[in-house]
Amino acid sequence: MSLIDFIILLIVAGICGSLGMAIGGYSRGGCLVSIALGFIGALVGMWLARALSLPELFTLEEGDVHFPIVWSIIGSALFVAVLSILTPRRSEP
Repeated sequence: MSLIDFIILLIVAGICGSLGMAIGGYSRGGCLVSIALGFIGALVGMWLARALSLPELFTLEEGDVHFPIVWSIIGSALFVAVLSILTPRRSEP
């Protein structure tokens, strides 16, 4: 994997993570949090897809890496929803 491939995967993970945060309705953090959520969402989404025997709907193939776009968005939205339930809300002044 070259540096360009890695940067493209980071950008796609950031977009998927930010879409997951928008769908989940909970946003704390910036670009790095979105990238992390994109990768965590890909793990959660692919685990869920394999557990339910669902196909990979849309994947990005960059080099020898396959990044599941749809399952990353779904997984990050589910992960963000669980985080928003478990973390206490901030009181606004």
